Amino acid sequence: MTADAIVRAIGLPDSALVNQRVPKKMLVENGAPTAADKRRINDGIEEIHWLAALKPNTIGVPEYSDNVREYLEIALLAVTLRSEAKAGRLAELIHRAIPYPLFLILVQGDQIILSLTHKRRAQNEADKFVLDGDCVEVTASGNASLSAELIGQFLDALALGKQPSTSLLQLYQGWIDTVVALQASQISGTFSKTITRDAAIARREAVQMCLDLEARIASLRNVAAKEKQMGRRVELNLEIKGLEGELAEVKGTL
Repeated sequence: MTADAIVRAIGLPDSALVNQRVPKKMLVENGAPTAADKRRINDGIEEIHWLAALKPNTIGVPEYSDNVREYLEIALLAVTLRSEAKAGRLAELIHRAIPYPLFLILVQGDQIILSLTHKRRAQNEADKFVLDGDCVEVTASGNASLSAELIGQFLDALALGKQPSTSLLQLYQGWIDTVVALQASQISGTFSKTITRDAAIARREAVQMCLDLEARIASLRNVAAKEKQMGRRVELNLEIKGLEGELAEVKGTL
């Protein structure tokens, strides 16, 4: 899979395509709150391409604005990262630097990482926007847990014509739900889009719970492997068994 394959899967009209390079200087000036973050951008990013601008006059989906959010445009960006770069932190910095909600494609070696997150108005500065929640990210290529069949179903589901079209906000939420569906498919082995907003929220919570449980289990296994006292090792293994039971139960809901 490539960034171009994702753009083709979305099926954007020519009017939305931009295909311009973006200087790293813009990210450094707008999205790097610390000197360390400036170095991350300069050292970790190879190049940035602005692929498309999704606006009412380019894709026919109305804008959205209220007291909390303003979705006048969705920007589609492809960013090539160097091998040593920390993709998660750089994704967050890029989202912060661009004033519009982003459909962000990170290319790092053979990996394609997709990252999306909502934005809202800053509470004390009406003309500024901040991230609203954590970034929703998935490694869509170079991921051993995803079969070619799952990737094909995901690409098909990304199509612009299969997303909500009542507003740019709903369109963006549709893509977030599609990415969460791919996250869930890594765990369940099947890909399916949710039908209702409540179901989508429940799935995202279940996916996050699975990730948290897996991280806890991995941490406890490391501790148990190093534990010399048999009694304590037994306690840790029992705790691991309990968490594995919880994990299996949550997986069953996906």
